[in-house]
Order: sequence, then C-alpha cells, then structure tokens
Amino acid sequence: MRTVLRASLRTHTRRYVSAAIAVVIGVAFIVVTSLLSDATRAGLVAGVELPYRGADVVVTDVDGDQAARIVDRAEATGDSAAVLGWTPQQVRVDGRLVDDRADVAGIALDPSLRWQVLREGRFPEKPGEVVADVNAVKGKDVHVGDAVEVGEVAGTVVGLVDTPSASSGGAFYLTWPDLHAVDPDLWVDSVAYAGPGAASLELPRGATVQPRDEFVEQRQAELTNEVNVLAILLLIFAAIALFVSVLVIANTFSILFAQRARDFALLRCVGATRRQVLRSVRVEALALGVAAALLGLLVGTALGYLLVALAISALPGGSMAYPAPSPEWYAAALVTGVLVTLVAAWLPTRRTVRVSPLAALRPDDSTSVRTGAGRVRVVLGLLAVAAGASLLALSISAHDPGAMVAGGVTSFTGVLLLGPVLVPALIRVVGGVGGRVAGAPARLAAQNAVRNPRRTAATTASLLVGVTLTTAVLVGLASSRSAVDEDLDRDYPIDLAVTAADRPLPADLLERVRAVRGVGTAIALEGASARVSGAGRLPVLAASGIASVAHGSPGMAAPAPGEIWLPADVAGPRRVTVEVGEHREVLRVRSGAGWGDAAVVAPATLAALTDAPETWAVWVRSADGADAEDLAGDLDALSQAADASLANSLRERTWVVLQLDILTGTVVALLGIAVVIALIGIGNTLGLSVLERGRENALLRALGLTRRQLRATLAAEALLLSVVATVLGSVIGVTFAWVSLHALVEAAVDRAPLVLPWGQLLAVVVVAGVAGLLSSVLPARRAARTTPAAGLSLD
Repeated sequence: MRTVLRASLRTHTRRYVSAAIAVVIGVAFIVVTSLLSDATRAGLVAGVELPYRGADVVVTDVDGDQAARIVDRAEATGDSAAVLGWTPQQVRVDGRLVDDRADVAGIALDPSLRWQVLREGRFPEKPGEVVADVNAVKGKDVHVGDAVEVGEVAGTVVGLVDTPSASSGGAFYLTWPDLHAVDPDLWVDSVAYAGPGAASLELPRGATVQPRDEFVEQRQAELTNEVNVLAILLLIFAAIALFVSVLVIANTFSILFAQRARDFALLRCVGATRRQVLRSVRVEALALGVAAALLGLLVGTALGYLLVALAISALPGGSMAYPAPSPEWYAAALVTGVLVTLVAAWLPTRRTVRVSPLAALRPDDSTSVRTGAGRVRVVLGLLAVAAGASLLALSISAHDPGAMVAGGVTSFTGVLLLGPVLVPALIRVVGGVGGRVAGAPARLAAQNAVRNPRRTAATTASLLVGVTLTTAVLVGLASSRSAVDEDLDRDYPIDLAVTAADRPLPADLLERVRAVRGVGTAIALEGASARVSGAGRLPVLAASGIASVAHGSPGMAAPAPGEIWLPADVAGPRRVTVEVGEHREVLRVRSGAGWGDAAVVAPATLAALTDAPETWAVWVRSADGADAEDLAGDLDALSQAADASLANSLRERTWVVLQLDILTGTVVALLGIAVVIALIGIGNTLGLSVLERGRENALLRALGLTRRQLRATLAAEALLLSVVATVLGSVIGVTFAWVSLHALVEAAVDRAPLVLPWGQLLAVVVVAGVAGLLSSVLPARRAARTTPAAGLSLD
C-alpha cells in the first residue's frame, strides 16, 4: 500500500493540491477570524478599557472611605490601586474663579494605571500637583505653573492632559490623597487594582471584584443598552469560521474521494483488504491535513495582520489595536483542519469499502431520493430545517444570540442536506428558461448539472455560503444602521447647542462660532426669556431654519403651532402656560432632549408671545471628520465668555458611530474572506468535477461537440450553478438578517425595520454570475484541450 500511496501522489497531484487548498482556506479563515475578533474587541472597548488597562481586577460598589482602605492596603503590600471617582468642586486659578462646579477626578501616580494622555507639562508626582483637561479649560486662561485651589486644597498646575475614555473623566485631576481630602464622600465608580495581592484582596462588605476583562465587557454592554456586543460578535464569528471551514473541506473531499471510488474498488479487486485501504486513506489524509493546516496557520496569520493593519489605517487612532495570537484559536484551527480532513476522507472511503468491489465500480446513486440513503438524507434535512426554524423563533422571542447562531447553523445545515434534491430542482426550472433562449449548450448544461446531484450540491455549497453571508451582512448592516441612526437622530438631534441663561447672546457670537474649526453649519435661534408653568424660567426659542442643523428627525423639522417642546428633565404636565411679559399662551407639551436648557416653539407661537425677539441660542452641526473633544472645548470656551451653557450631544453620537464603524469594518473584512472562500471553493469543486467527468466530456466531443461548444456548455453550467446559489442564498440571507434584527438589534433600539439595499444586492448577483463564469475558464480550457481519444482512455 505504500507503493500505491506514492504512485497516487505522483499521478494525482492536482487532486491533492485542490484538497490542500481547501484545508488551508478553512484553517486560515479560523485564524483570520480570531485576529479580527481580538482587534475588534480592542476597538469596541477602547474608550471603556483605558482607565483599567494596567489593572488585574476592578472593585466596584465601594464608597470613599472603603476605597481609601483599598489604596492603603495596596501601598502596604507593594501593589498599586487607582480610584476612579469624581466630585464637583469650586476651582480657582491664580485667585480668580474658573468654575463653580468643576468635575474633579483622581489620577494615579503609578504610570501603569494612568490612562490620561499628556499634552503639555508633566504628570503629578506627589500631592499638591494638579493636571487639567486641555479641552475643559480652553478659554479659561489656565496654564502650566499656575497656582490652583480645588475646594480647600491648594496646589500647582503641572500639566495639561487629554481624557479619551468613554466612561470616566474630569476637568481637573488630583492625586488620591488630595482628592480624598477635598471630599471624603466623593462618588466612587470603581477601583483599578494591580499586583500580586489582587488574588487575595480583602473586600469591604457589599463590594464586588471582577477580573479586568470581565468588568470591561460588562461596562461596554451597559453602554450599549445591555447588549453584549463583544460576546455576540465572538460567538457569531466563531460559528461562521468553524462552519465555513468544515463545509469547504468536507465538500472538497467528498468530490475528491467520490472520484477515487473506482480506484479503491480496483485495489479491492487486485487483493487489497478493507483495512489496508482504510489505513492508506487515513495516513494520506493525516499527512495532508497536518501539512495543509500548518500552512493555513501561517497564511491566516499573515492575512489577519494585513487586514487589521488596513483597518487601523482607516479608523481613528486608538480605535483598534494589533491583536495577540490566541493559543486556543490556533489550536482549534489546527485540530479543525486535521480532524475534518480525516473525517471527510474516511466517510466516503468507508462507504465504498463496505460494498463489494464490483458494486463499487457501478455509478453511485446514493443521493437519489429513491434510495434508502437518499430518503434518510431528505428526512434529516427536513428535521434540521424544522429544528433550526424553531431555534430562530426562540431567539426572536427571547433575544438570545446563542439560539440565533445555533438556529442559523442548524437550518443552513438542513438546506445543505437537502441540496442534492433542492439544487437540481431549481436548476431544472432556471435551465428550462435558459434553454429556450441560449439553445443546445444551455440545455446540455442543465442536463449535466443535474446528472450527479451530490456533485452539483457540493459545487454550489461554497458559493451558497458566500452569498448567504454577503446578503445577510448587507441587509443586516443596512437595517441596523438605519435603526441606530433613527434612534440617534431622536436622542441627539443637535450636535452642540449654545444657550443663554440670563441674558441674550452677543450679536457677534454666531460668526465666532462659525469660525471655529470643525463647525459645519451654525444657526442663531431667536427667542425670549419666558416663565413656563411647572418648569420655571426658560428661554423659549423659535424653531426657524433648524432643519439645516438637525439630524433628520422629523419632529425637529418644525413644532406645530400651539405646541412647545420642553427638555425631558424639566417637562411638566400635558399643557403649560407660557408667559412673556404680558403675553400668555397655553401650549401642548412634547418632551425631548439634545438642544440644551431651552423650550422650542413654532415661529408663529413666538410671534404671539413677543414682538422683540433676540438671539438666545446658537445650534451647531459639526463638519464631517471633526474632532468631538476639540470642537466641544472650543465652543465651551466661547459659551463661558458669553455666560451661556453648552449642550454637547456630539460626544455620545461620535462614540456610538465609532462603534458602528468598527463593527462594520470588521464584518466587511470577514465578509471579504468569506467571498474569497466562495470563489475559490466553487472553482476548486468545479475543477474537480471536470476531472471526474473527463470521459463524459470526451464522449460529447466524439459525438460532434466542438471545443467552443464544450466551453460554452461548461460556462453555462457554471452560470446556472451560480444563479441558483445566488437566488437561494439571497432568500436565506434576507431571512437570517430579518431574524437577527428582531433577535439582537431590537434589544438595543426601539424598532428595526428591514431595509433592503437593492443596489448592493444587485451587485452580489452580478459578482456571483461573473464568479461562476470565471471559475469555469480553467476547467473548460483543460476539458477542451483534451482530445476525445485521450479523454476516453482516462481511468
């Protein structure tokens, strides 16, 4: 058998190359998924993780005194602890009042727990030294070296910092001894703890300690409406990677060993035992699986880091980080490649050696529904589809991502099991229409495509996976992005709003705001100071021209006459009385947020309240690509000078949009890999099927089919397979996208309508058709170049 194995390797090199390509692709896909997932995790939690990056554990549910005892314990044992908390305090710089209620937070002396970014000066090294947030003190004449008083603590400004965290921050930062002295009862969010003592940390009663990564993922889920995006993303990525890898390898080997059924039967005829044939196949598959899997690890690593590098260059700094290879994922990829290769090679061989050699030499009709095996396959497929549909229904009702992934994989597996029945039926329908238009080659292609249902189903499987993933992702992204954008437009209709408090804004403020870098559009809103029953005194603004700065919210287009919009935190009863001087109006109340502490009415309503309106607010829409922190800092400086307040919705909106961009970029990268797998997979299996049908093609040539007609027939067959896979994959993909919207997106937003991106879906159809034609080029050339005599003499 060793001689037979070596002879097979020399004679059928192309077959082994095709099988090795399938294994390399499958293993590489798992590795790429691992690296992209890790990089995506870094991007999604970047803003949340920063304050805890150097910690081993995070302690929560503690007060100021308890946090102080944890810090003292860390100092006594040589560990490090940093308290993340804040307190509103009066701040004076060089004797003048800078802020009556500035957010004052703590900064760690240990560099590993210090997450602020130094912009000027240096970090504090001892008590009495203070740093200020560079954007919070813009326009307040605060410089390095200034004397500062925070509450009752005096010190010196030694640096200016930037605070890029999405969950923590302050205007001024003190060392822990000073912060605790300023306010022993300050609000403590958490304590980051690093050092060997983290494992044996004694906690106060009621406190909670969590590993750093667990805490960060929980906090990130809290910031996304309790939807743990990280866990869902990793679960979906892992399921897709494993499923696609197993499918590609198994389909390639099913065709490869179906071709070799005659070889195995002949070996049995000349004296080889079943055990010898099986042992030979196992050794062959093991050697091939190990070599190809190791190569797949290298290819996947190189491709993964390339994709991450491209994502890092395209996204804002700090959004993603280079991943660290995961031993668990690499081991899973290696085991998957080797194990699936062994199983995929062993199953068809085992079926062949269980029958007599003469029976194995006959054509295989095991996929026909008229045989016992065919009926079992159909029944298993129907059961899998039914079970998968039940799990998908459960995922919708329970908003369970695990049930959604399990249901998708199970139902799609059922479709693949039904492939030898379903795909030929669809090909007959499409081929019947094409035959009337394209003539004999199309009719012959349709007949060839359905002659061997197993081969046809295996050939379309890779493209079916690619189209299903592509369609599901495109529809899911379009729908979820539309739903999230609608929620953002409702919750944050205005990026930034400068609102006067006690007196109208200066006449030149609008021009100064428009001159700020990062401002896209700015408008001045006229109004008057009014007394609103149940809400006190508020500026009442006329909603004139706000469509140019509002984010697409229909309600922001114009309040109806007789209505008043009040901020959600000051909304009163359903109707309120609004008084401006001697003028009075009773108005219906609608509540909202995002435009500051002011009421909004229709221009006609304001005209009824006052005949001398003045500028009380400036609303701003940022330019594309504007830095949210810098823009807010510049406008806050102008607001302070005008004795006005700044409402900043841009920070929250930018953070959410960044999360979506990271997710979109990662999913599109994963999608690109899946599409490449589909293209290689269909070309690989089509090439193997042409090898299998060498005698058939030679017989057609001998009966008078020209080389051009043979190439046209194979091209038509590939196009038929592509069209069927595209139609079926599009239907399944849209269905999966609809399920994911109801199971996942609606848990985070109020409503998520299905949005079909018709242009992108049409592009999928075109790309799939072109891919099918391209995949037929090399196999068709090889078939056409083979002479009828040589083809009929093939084994």
